[in-house]
Amino acid sequence: MEEKETKFILLVEDNPGDIFLTQQAFRESKTTNIIQVVKNGVECMEFLRKEGRFAGVQMPDMILLDLNLPKKNGREVLAEVKHDDKLKFIPVIVLTSSQNESDIISSYQLNANCYITKPVDYDEFIRIIKSIENFWFTTVRLPKKCLN
Repeated sequence: MEEKETKFILLVEDNPGDIFLTQQAFRESKTTNIIQVVKNGVECMEFLRKEGRFAGVQMPDMILLDLNLPKKNGREVLAEVKHDDKLKFIPVIVLTSSQNESDIISSYQLNANCYITKPVDYDEFIRIIKSIENFWFTTVRLPKKCLN
């Protein structure tokens, strides 16, 4: 059996409860993922561009992006990521509490790879995180890391 490669996930989320819940969900899924958290859109772009305190960080295999962020919202981050030739290959999963149709449409117009509304129920949240992992890290073939 082939050993699973550790995947690196950038969680862009400002709500401490949602950060904890997401980290807990990944822990319960018993995978070998590493989760780095940034709490606003400006930090996210600094991280992805390896600026300042983020110099030398590993590029993520996936970005979990909340839309409602301070300093720079998720739509602005998504637009920047998908228009940057060095970053646009990273899958961006919008993981937000918004069920607003205009948020869904604008996210896909900005080339989000998928849009998931955060469930309120903990067990459902765990199921969704497991399905994200299974689909993006088992089923889908992602490009080899080339920007570390």
